[in-house]
Amino acid sequence: MANKTSIRSLAVAKKPAANPAAAKPVLLAGGNPQIAKADGDAPVQAYIAAMPGWKRDVGRRLDALIMRSVPNVRKAVKWNSPFYGVEGQGWFLNFHCFTKYIKLAFFRGASLHPVPPGESKHKDVRYLDIRQDDQLDETQLAAWVKQASQLPGERM
Repeated sequence: MANKTSIRSLAVAKKPAANPAAAKPVLLAGGNPQIAKADGDAPVQAYIAAMPGWKRDVGRRLDALIMRSVPNVRKAVKWNSPFYGVEGQGWFLNFHCFTKYIKLAFFRGASLHPVPPGESKHKDVRYLDIRQDDQLDETQLAAWVKQASQLPGERM
């Protein structure tokens, strides 16, 4: 009997592990994709690809606009949100999916001109909520992104 158990255990041990990259990301509350914390473009693209419905297209537009506005932007996923920053200066913005909107956070938004409309409990942070039928003012958004990238970022 011991040999059968050993052979069976050996056979189970030789099974290939499931490919975690092939697994679909879990959507958390509000449809926010759960993506492992990591630096670089790949985890940000995985987050965007996992954004549900209309939010995926907006995520692609935001990422492209940020990359055009700040060509050497640094990217990462932290706390299930894409972060954008400048090497050596910290992070200047992130976005996060909620049920009915995407929240774009400017970490030094109170210093932007004009100041983004969404207030925060943190005096420096300002938000822009993007809903499905909103028309993005990409010129204004690009100006905010450029301004934000030139300010001291958050160290996280």
